[in-house]
Amino acid sequence: MITLLAARAAARRDRRSDRGSMAVEVVLMIPVLFAFTLLVVAGGRYVSARADIEAAARDAARAASLERSLDAAVQAANRVASDQLSDRAQCQPLDFSGTRFEAGGVVQVSLDCRVSNDGLGLIGLGGSVPISAGAASPLDTYRRTG
Repeated sequence: MITLLAARAAARRDRRSDRGSMAVEVVLMIPVLFAFTLLVVAGGRYVSARADIEAAARDAARAASLERSLDAAVQAANRVASDQLSDRAQCQPLDFSGTRFEAGGVVQVSLDCRVSNDGLGLIGLGGSVPISAGAASPLDTYRRTG
């Protein structure tokens, strides 16, 4: 009987020594979970910005390929790229090249941009991230260019 009472008393003491350990674990884990969440947000913002820049390069190449002259093609590509990225990134002037601007040729557009990490300074991601994208679009074989 005495041993049974001693065993119960020892079990109560063991439970009391664990008391509050869950609160300490939660307090220690909250900053880690918060930092992980911010890293996921930063990754999502990077993927979204990269997709926007690649889409702008693709659309600029396509717009340039529909023009009849090289000057009009450069203007159209610059207009499309700046319209799509005006509020998302700071980009260098569009790099416009190609094999030749004549029927059957190819128009190539390259964008070099920097995307700001504003709002992510809590996890040490300040400044900006460079993102580059390029696209090519063929000129129609059966059309005139000038």
